Amino acid sequence: MNSASTLAEPTRPSVADFYRVNRGGGLFSESVSQRLGAMFALVAQRLGLRPTALSIGNLVLGLATSVTVVALADRVAAGDVPAWVVGLVALVGWQVAYALDCADGQLARVTGTGSAAGARVDVLCDVAAQIALVAALAATVVAQHPGVPTWLMVTFAGTWMVNLVTSVMQSGPNAASMVTSTSLPVRLVKLVRDYGAVIFVAALVLMVAPALTLWVVLAFTIVNGGFLLASIAFSARASLR
Repeated sequence: MNSASTLAEPTRPSVADFYRVNRGGGLFSESVSQRLGAMFALVAQRLGLRPTALSIGNLVLGLATSVTVVALADRVAAGDVPAWVVGLVALVGWQVAYALDCADGQLARVTGTGSAAGARVDVLCDVAAQIALVAALAATVVAQHPGVPTWLMVTFAGTWMVNLVTSVMQSGPNAASMVTSTSLPVRLVKLVRDYGAVIFVAALVLMVAPALTLWVVLAFTIVNGGFLLASIAFSARASLR
């Protein structure tokens, strides 16, 4: 027998291989979103897709979900459309979109198909998808509470992007964390800034009690604003040493 015929075929990556290179994101994201992302990455690899295809999928699905929430916000507030229907659309749509966002990086790292341009597309798609998500939550609040202060909606929109900005900053050579502990209690506390957990809670509120979205918006405005101030103080202190 020819020795060449005995050569084993290259090992195909498994779901575990894709999950192994995930970049975390928090307890919920690691347990749910990154695992689902690994499955999407495996399918994409078998289909010969590039990571950018998954980034675009995140954008398209995220936008479509948020636009649906915005379009139906007034009808839900009026009782013409059941809240649970819109909430379920948001729950599934936002979670799958985020899993695709997790999958593009996994696919790039395992297959070696990442690029600087692809990384920029990933970030830009994240920005667009999150702008749409903020618009969906704000539209729900305004529909449920017409007299809501404009300053609250503006502050909410501005501080929401703190998560995205800090996650991008922490991926570079100058990355740093204010709290380095990985203990379970600390990780549970950090769920308030875990994107997967946040959009899960937001969608559940849309599903069962959309009027409470106002309190979700207020809570995350305080959390993100507080984190921004703490991050400035932490970085300033480090820079003065």
